[in-house]
Amino acid sequence: MEKIIKIVCLILGGGAGSRLYPLTSIRSKPAVPIAGKYRLIDIPISNCIHSGIRRIFVLTQYNSRSLNAHIKNTYHFDMFGHSFVDILAAEQRPGSERWFQGTADAVKQSFQHLEDHEHDYILILSGDQLYQMDLREFVNQHVTSGAEISIATIPVNSADAPGFGIMKVEENGFINKFVEKPSPNELDKWVSPVSAEQKAQGKEYLASMGIYVFNKSTLHRLFEENPGHTDFGKEIIPTAINAGVKVKGYAYDGYWTDIGTIRSYFEANIDLAQALPNFNLYDNNRYIYTRARMLPPSKFGKDTRIINSVISEGCMIQAKEIENCIVGNRSRIAEGTVMKNCVTFGNDSYETLAELANPKFGIAMGYGANCHLENCIIDKDVRIGENVMIVGSHQMPDTETDHYCIKEGLVIVKKGAVIPSGSRIV
Repeated sequence: MEKIIKIVCLILGGGAGSRLYPLTSIRSKPAVPIAGKYRLIDIPISNCIHSGIRRIFVLTQYNSRSLNAHIKNTYHFDMFGHSFVDILAAEQRPGSERWFQGTADAVKQSFQHLEDHEHDYILILSGDQLYQMDLREFVNQHVTSGAEISIATIPVNSADAPGFGIMKVEENGFINKFVEKPSPNELDKWVSPVSAEQKAQGKEYLASMGIYVFNKSTLHRLFEENPGHTDFGKEIIPTAINAGVKVKGYAYDGYWTDIGTIRSYFEANIDLAQALPNFNLYDNNRYIYTRARMLPPSKFGKDTRIINSVISEGCMIQAKEIENCIVGNRSRIAEGTVMKNCVTFGNDSYETLAELANPKFGIAMGYGANCHLENCIIDKDVRIGENVMIVGSHQMPDTETDHYCIKEGLVIVKKGAVIPSGSRIV
């Protein structure tokens, strides 16, 4: 008879998300929209559900209101089962008056909430990554190999390796060395066995994906023996390896990207609009679950031209051309407008006919006529007037205003911003 694996999953919501500012000024990183209709948190939760892992905690600390609402309104399981997706927010209590100090500290402070759920293993995921993984294979390898810790790894090249935790993996798949963000001049000693194809691509370094399985007893012991350790990559993992703990690598060679910066976020979204994106939203067996909003279908004007773009639900589009764009729910785009390489979040609601006739600030919610928008990320509920030109480029210096900011050559229009007619941001 097959052994029942008793496991709970903890999804880390991350810190303040400063590198994704201003998208994280009003929401936590896992609540940031992706692909028009989803949130980043939907990715790891969907991976868990498809893998039969249905006892899930999401650990949050910053700007968690919208994330809480999204999870509450989305993930409802059979009332007679034991499945759940629960939020664990950082809290001050007797004996622990600190907020989460790091990835490991967040897990340690959450232990008391796990005790009501019988488990032998703890799966730890990140809330800001884009990938599709059968987590059952990962967990099953951990159990059958006799490992105490398993780390999902992905091959990277020498240019990317300094940005990751890099490990030295033996032929049997066990890890004997780990370094967090090595300097380029020491990479030669961190080469690991990889496939011939990966070696030909220069991907000879195995990077941590920040995805772990721990034996419950091992994790408790590591925390007890190292009370000052607060981070997995910088402290817990290297300490465990040096102490002789059996740490196994799980080789993953599919698509994976860490949504760590505005530029990486933008590029991951734009890739989804291509004919054959790296991340498959259209897999019959691996749907991405999200909140069902019951919106009407999107509709388009007779002169609208759409090229390599994702159009979400409930949109009303009269635009002249939309190319390489992600268009969020309930977007309204007026005639003559051209959008290229844009990620838009859409609107939380529709304006009534009366509101459109006498709009707030004199500008209807959405995008006015004859605008040109390029290399932009546009948050929810914005009001962009007519004849507006917004074109981001790498030549533009980083800038901060009340209604928009410029980072990494992209113009990010803030939630609820008002951009008057005739404005030029170039």
